[in-house]
Amino acid sequence: MDICGKREMELLEKIGFTRTAGSAEELQAAEILKAECEALGVPVILQDFEIEDAEVETATLEILEPYQQSYPVTGYKCAQNTFGDGLAAEFLYVEDGDEVSLSEAKGKIVLVNGFMRVPLFKKLMKAGVAGIVTMEGELRDNRDETDLATRKLRRTLRAFGNVPMVHTRVLDAFDMVKRGAAKARIVLKNTTVERTSHNVIATVVGTEKPEEIVSFGAHYDSVDFSKGVYDNGAGSVINMEILRYFVENPPRRTVKFMWYGSEEIGLEGSWAYVKAHKEELADHLLMINVDVGGPVLGVDKIAVTAEEKLVAFAEYMIKICGCGAAVRQGIYSSDSIPFADSGVPAINFSRDGAPGAAYIHNRFDTLSFLSPEALEKTTRLVLEVSRALINGRVFPVERKVPQNMVEEVEKYLYKKDLAEVSEEKKG
Repeated sequence: MDICGKREMELLEKIGFTRTAGSAEELQAAEILKAECEALGVPVILQDFEIEDAEVETATLEILEPYQQSYPVTGYKCAQNTFGDGLAAEFLYVEDGDEVSLSEAKGKIVLVNGFMRVPLFKKLMKAGVAGIVTMEGELRDNRDETDLATRKLRRTLRAFGNVPMVHTRVLDAFDMVKRGAAKARIVLKNTTVERTSHNVIATVVGTEKPEEIVSFGAHYDSVDFSKGVYDNGAGSVINMEILRYFVENPPRRTVKFMWYGSEEIGLEGSWAYVKAHKEELADHLLMINVDVGGPVLGVDKIAVTAEEKLVAFAEYMIKICGCGAAVRQGIYSSDSIPFADSGVPAINFSRDGAPGAAYIHNRFDTLSFLSPEALEKTTRLVLEVSRALINGRVFPVERKVPQNMVEEVEKYLYKKDLAEVSEEKKG
């Protein structure tokens, strides 16, 4: 079978619409992928799982002193609601949350650089802040040509506390700080809801070792405002093309193809899969993940969350097949994480756009900067590496996540921090 970038682009166009976690549009994309698998004669199921979401009814930010002005904001889903007239408090810009800036932050509404990560949120909770304002974008943004994302305060963050939170543009944050904003009011009202998301699961049974499984993964959901073709419609269509190959060339081992829902809100689809298939995971030898691809200008990358020998193997294979790529041992922030956390080694493929030549998590993630040739290049790379492993007389990769990778995964998941806060609550 010849890899066909034109066919990949056609499927990419079919699913190239905003498809956020748990939405009707996400389910529509899942049905399209399911139909593609069925057209190939492959058994496929949609496996549903529940996700936590919220509906934001009201989110406002008003500067009260030394001037009065309201700024456009979005509210953080699952953040603490305000009551009555809202939360009014002194306003303080604490930059990246250094110790000096936070020394005066107790009881105040604080503005921070960028969006929220666990280390910063942990420091803010310890400092006793009353409310938080995060920011995104650039000073040169045109309001009519950019969007303001709605973010969620995930469970991992809420383990450390909860306060009202809103999200604003960098250009508005700049105005607040420049004009000396000293007192502010946040109003936030949101209601937690449960939504249903889906994983698409297709299986090609191995001809000689059906009990041994290699799985391919790619998430198919997008973020608000984005068509999500680069992230990660591209990975979805690349894996569909790989599936097509193994249908025409039956593999020695069983291959499973999973298109995961709700990756963008915390790898929810892959977490749901590993939790629902704990016994089956013992038969998984390797997880192969594809996340972002297709940019004309860019570089292919391989991150190996497995033994160093697999790094060397991948380096040899890219030279044999003539597909240049940068290879490293490490983790990749995508659906391979739950597998690695469950003891299944992984290898991650991506084609990252060159600086200024690709867009992610915004309205500019469109087909305009992608090409069939770039999709074919990454597909060929994934195929050459994977089929050599899958069809090996003996599977060459040790089914073990090495200790240095275990430590990276645990650091990524903030396991130590979460264990500490759990012990504090018990005490």
